[in-house]
Amino acid sequence: MPKLKTHKGAQNRFKLTGNGKMMRMKGLKSHLRRNKSKRARRQFDEMIPVAKADVQRLSRLIPYGTP
Repeated sequence: MPKLKTHKGAQNRFKLTGNGKMMRMKGLKSHLRRNKSKRARRQFDEMIPVAKADVQRLSRLIPYGTP
């Protein structure tokens, strides 16, 4: 079996926790943050779990996990 290539864009966007849960960052955080509430700005910095429907599809892009 040949080695599988890791999708580098997915590797940068998604991280695996120690338990194997796939996490992602929220969008809409790059600019126009002054207009958003403090609470919303704070929540943009948290990683949230990926939806169950997408985990299998994304795990094919990151076959060996992310370090």
